[in-house]
Amino acid sequence: MGQVPGPSPLDPAVAARLKRDADGLVCAVVQQHDTHEVLMVGWMDDEALHRTLTTGRVTFWSRSRQEYWRKGDTSGHAQHVHSVALDCDGDALLVQVDQVGAACHTGSRTCFEGRDLGAVRGQRDA
Repeated sequence: MGQVPGPSPLDPAVAARLKRDADGLVCAVVQQHDTHEVLMVGWMDDEALHRTLTTGRVTFWSRSRQEYWRKGDTSGHAQHVHSVALDCDGDALLVQVDQVGAACHTGSRTCFEGRDLGAVRGQRDA
């Protein structure tokens, strides 16, 4: 299922607020709505965002496969939309979801489990 040609039906007021990268994409951070756990990061163009806003399921644009994909269509690990917010710069989305099963293609709950880089922890001045 390749990219849909022609203009997207995304609300023009929403489209005007987006700051897309050179490929026309916006980063989408996916978070479990009740625990605030960050599950994964994906990419959306206007059509993927429109589908996400209007279907209740998260749709991404696959940069590697050059096609739309909806989380859970093959795995059953669906992401049901709770809310979608645009950051202050317009270049990132926060998609809050009800995650069914694993969010990561590896089978982990999140795409960040077990991948800590060992950063030194900063301390706040008293």
